[in-house]
Amino acid sequence: MRAEPIAKPHAFHAEGPIWWPEWSLEGPGELRYVDMMAGDVLIARGDDVERIHVGKVAAAMRPRGPGGAVIALERGFALADSNDLSDLQVMEPIWDDPSVRFNDGGCDPLGNFYCGTMAYDQHQGGGSLYLLTSKGMASPVLHDLTISNGIGWSPDGTTTYFNDTPTRTIWAFDWEPETGLTERRPWVRLPDDLPGSPDGLWVDQEGGVWIALYGGSAVHRYVNRQLTEVVEVPGVTNVTACTFGGDQLQTLYITTTRENVAKGEQPLAGAVFAVDLGVGGLPVLPFGA
Repeated sequence: MRAEPIAKPHAFHAEGPIWWPEWSLEGPGELRYVDMMAGDVLIARGDDVERIHVGKVAAAMRPRGPGGAVIALERGFALADSNDLSDLQVMEPIWDDPSVRFNDGGCDPLGNFYCGTMAYDQHQGGGSLYLLTSKGMASPVLHDLTISNGIGWSPDGTTTYFNDTPTRTIWAFDWEPETGLTERRPWVRLPDDLPGSPDGLWVDQEGGVWIALYGGSAVHRYVNRQLTEVVEVPGVTNVTACTFGGDQLQTLYITTTRENVAKGEQPLAGAVFAVDLGVGGLPVLPFGA
């Protein structure tokens, strides 16, 4: 399968696409994503785009159950009650070290927000995974990571999938409301001859895990640890993340980046791509639900 761009590139480093029905006044929902290092939330409508500036970095975003969103900024979180983010309230930074920033995250079935970090220089062990509870308490739950990236839950909520990109491994955890993440184990190790490393991820209604391959020009689907589908992203090397949206959540939206791309090359880098599939994705889990 091949994905196609839905519009001209609007972002330098597009990440974290989310489809949420409550963001749209008409139709089944609205797609939003971030231009991470610009610190902007983007709402794309064809070749038109609305930008909402939220900080130095806009790392990851999830809708809030009653409305609005939670956003991971450079070193802390921000909350909004309104869908236009006009009442965004920035929480106190969690750490002081300017060499570390948030990167990617997602919510568990209880509505808690797991969001990971990385060092700007990407040194090994410089990242962690933080948990922001639905009551607003933040604390680290995993250490000694490098580029903490995509995270998602199985349809029954008992298994968590997680990418620490340089390991080239999709990790799995057991997850329960009382204990959180336990029993970390390798789920899929990418072959040495496969281009790219695992970045963002999403889970579909059949339990398939879709992995964006940074450096691999593709998104892969794994079922029971086996590769079952490949979606090519033509003309762009660095694929960052994916989500499901549209009618019946059967359109896979894919973000890309111009990061590490030479000037004048890959004119579609930074664009959002889409492909219609025969399987529906899981809806996004909101914060504080």
